[in-house]
Amino acid sequence: MAGPLVSPILEQLTTIVAQQVQEEVNLVVGVKKQVDKLKSNLVAIQSIVEDADRKQVKDEAVKGWLDKLKDVCYDMDDVLDEWSTAILRWKMEEAEENTRSRQKMRCSFLRSPCFCFNQVVRRRDIALKIKEVCEKVDDIAKERAMFGFDLCKAPDELQRLTSTSLVDESSVIGRDVEKKTVVSKLVGESSQEAQDVDVISVVGLGGIGKTTLAQLAFNDAEVTAHFEKKIWVCVSDPFDEVKIAKAILEELEGRASDLVGLQSLLRRVSESIEGKRFLLVLDDVWTENHGQWEQLKPSLTGCARGSRILVTTRKDAVATMMGTDHRINIEKLSDQICRSIFNHVAFQERSKDERERLTDIGDKIANKCKGLPLAAKVLGGLMQSKRKREEWERVLSSELWRLDEVDRDQVERRIFIPLLLSYYDLPYVVRRCFLYCAMFPKDFEMVKDELVKMWMAQGYLKENSGGDMELVGEHFFQVLAARSFFQDFKTGRFEGMKFKMHDIVHDFAQYMTKNECLTVDVNTLGEATVETSIERVRHLSMMLSQETSFPGSIQKAKGLRSLLINTRDPSFGAALPDLFKKLTCIRSLNLSRSSIKEIPNEVGKLIHLRHLNLADCGELESLPETMCDLCNFQSLDVTYCCSLKELPNAIGKLIKLRHLRVVHSGVAFIPKGIERITCLRTFDLFIVCGGGGNESKAANLRELKNLNDIGGSLEIWNLGGGKEDKSDAAEAQLKNKKRLLRLRLDFIREKTELQANEGSLIEALRPPSDLEDLTIYGYGGLDLPNWMMTLTRLQVLTLRYCKNVEVLPPLGRLPNLERLVLRSLKVRRLDAGFLGIEKDENASINEGDIARVTAFPKLKELRIEGLEEVEEWDGIERRVGEEDATTTSISIMPQLRQLTIHNCPLLRALPDYVLAAPLQELYIDWGSHLFEDWQKISHIRNIYFFDK
Repeated sequence: MAGPLVSPILEQLTTIVAQQVQEEVNLVVGVKKQVDKLKSNLVAIQSIVEDADRKQVKDEAVKGWLDKLKDVCYDMDDVLDEWSTAILRWKMEEAEENTRSRQKMRCSFLRSPCFCFNQVVRRRDIALKIKEVCEKVDDIAKERAMFGFDLCKAPDELQRLTSTSLVDESSVIGRDVEKKTVVSKLVGESSQEAQDVDVISVVGLGGIGKTTLAQLAFNDAEVTAHFEKKIWVCVSDPFDEVKIAKAILEELEGRASDLVGLQSLLRRVSESIEGKRFLLVLDDVWTENHGQWEQLKPSLTGCARGSRILVTTRKDAVATMMGTDHRINIEKLSDQICRSIFNHVAFQERSKDERERLTDIGDKIANKCKGLPLAAKVLGGLMQSKRKREEWERVLSSELWRLDEVDRDQVERRIFIPLLLSYYDLPYVVRRCFLYCAMFPKDFEMVKDELVKMWMAQGYLKENSGGDMELVGEHFFQVLAARSFFQDFKTGRFEGMKFKMHDIVHDFAQYMTKNECLTVDVNTLGEATVETSIERVRHLSMMLSQETSFPGSIQKAKGLRSLLINTRDPSFGAALPDLFKKLTCIRSLNLSRSSIKEIPNEVGKLIHLRHLNLADCGELESLPETMCDLCNFQSLDVTYCCSLKELPNAIGKLIKLRHLRVVHSGVAFIPKGIERITCLRTFDLFIVCGGGGNESKAANLRELKNLNDIGGSLEIWNLGGGKEDKSDAAEAQLKNKKRLLRLRLDFIREKTELQANEGSLIEALRPPSDLEDLTIYGYGGLDLPNWMMTLTRLQVLTLRYCKNVEVLPPLGRLPNLERLVLRSLKVRRLDAGFLGIEKDENASINEGDIARVTAFPKLKELRIEGLEEVEEWDGIERRVGEEDATTTSISIMPQLRQLTIHNCPLLRALPDYVLAAPLQELYIDWGSHLFEDWQKISHIRNIYFFDK
């Protein structure tokens, strides 16, 4: 990955030198000559590094030269970051000094003798590091003459992509026969005795479609109806019995298990499947160790006859070891089917003329897929953005097709060539984003937003004209998804989009980043650190069991820039101080779900740190003030840290912080100074301080005023519980936060006389007009805010525990509302005013015209819960769509699919327009008055009941 490192370092070097001149910061004296020479050597290397990058796959000497270049580039990046940080700190310290002294002065050091001495030491240290790096680069530049590299330039921009759906998996071609075979083996007669389970193994090359075939069978309607329980476990390498048992149990019970020991887990599995017919898919099994499988197998034998285990594997020996009853060998696809897959992707949304002009050469490219569907998808993704015939010819004639070996078995590595072609077609900036993913374990479920923050922390994303590195990262993600480097997309409720890499693509990324990205776990810790020089590793993930102590050998990885640790080791927290002292180059640190109780003060020495994920550290109690010295810090996540009561008081010093996630933690208030962090993009929770000892430390609502780049979700809690009034709320200027999509206004539940008048407060909290999701919780006013009806893009509206609200506004006029939740209001009647179709005296209709009125035109889900006083839900005289003499045609809730009526004891009937809507699901209380006229609701396909 040397190529992607050289260009950014040149840019960074130029920027820092210019910044030093502009700010008159003579922080590093006497290095101009070295810097000029360094730039000259890097420019020369930049011109040939693309050729070297392409040749490394078949020339070990070139690979060795690139490895040296890569190592020195990382060192250089750290020195430049240190230099840039020193300039930033000087500016911040000068600003603080000027604030204190009220004098405008410019100098290269503060007046404190101690500070002056520290500045001199820092300057000298940076100067020596630059000189050392310069000498290394000089040697590497001289060596390049040995290889006779050609001048070669990488693509410097992304070509336009046709629109594509990330989750569209409908293009499975050529596996109908295999699918029928698998399904028949799953639902057919068992070949075993009553208490045994048939094992069916799907065997084939990597990239040939084993997992896709298993997914097709798993989701088949006949299979779903046949089994009481279906369980999918991605096994991969290594075969971790505890992890597999936990995954099985989680699928069976619908929640994560708190059991730890293997035997207790297997006992629970056995109890959960006893007497049930189940299907267990073990995807991507590698182990040939019979003993490991024998530990799991007995727990699966108490099931009902007809249960099945479906295994996918690349290895015949695995199928034999698992006692396979039916082996299904997946053969390569024909050239014709490969061409169909290739064409489906490459010619998506192309004109007939383009297809005719490029089909002949496209067929030749597709024929090189060697029967592997993944290769066809990857090549199709590569050609999707290429419009000119010469571009297609260049791919067809690439020298990469002539590669015979890429350091692995010849048959298995054929897929690498299409991947290499697609990889080298990407600009450097996108290549390094892809290769970074090699640090995650195989079959790891990545979260898109988290990955973009990690890319950002490594300096992979440059700000666009709007200052949005996040949008650049989103674009790079879309490009990699379109090239089939990512797959298995799904959207989580809280974390957003999740996805995986195909195991062959993961193998490819790890091959390209050998010695640079490393994944270790309890089974491979010793093996991994022997095969890979730990000192050279830059990005590391560690998956350790609770019984495994944190390995001190990791401290040797002094150049480490990313560290993801998954451990429940109770002693892990004690290892952090020494770890932070040694791993000073860390930029991204993920300690989520660990059992740590505090972050040590030593974190303040990690000057390069930009991203810290502490989500779900339930025992974490404190964050040190030294964190606020991290002037490069970009992202902090403490969600679900329920024991954490405070953020650091000086958090306002983190002027580069872009993402602060606090929701569902124990944090009681937001510290003063948050207003200084004007580049915040994510700020999900503001808590109004309710007085007491925290009042002097807590931020006022007014501090939200200048945070206009906040996007996504914002919750404001404890409204009405502090000294904030409508002027403070108005000063927050929520309406100017144009990126905000979801807002929750949470009022204190127990009202005093002073707090009860909340109407003026909520009016002052007017959100931006493009808001998509609004929740109002615990509001004590009589009337809902006037601005609510101006939110024309609102899709979700939730009103909960607004116990004084008797009359609803005309919500039916919100044109894009898809989900409406009304819970615990004082409403007594749902009438035409609620629908927004009451007669408009000012409306004029031309003679002969028909006025068409639609209330709730896009509403799909309606939940009415705890409206204990509502007696009437008025219908309308005209049925849906009927016209009357007043030339008005009315349509109400034409898209309503799901209705919930819960704890509304006085409501006796549903209105006519609800009964005429295309309802698919109705949820009602058992014994509800709605039963009294069963014929009116019996046509609804699915009716569910709440227990009394």
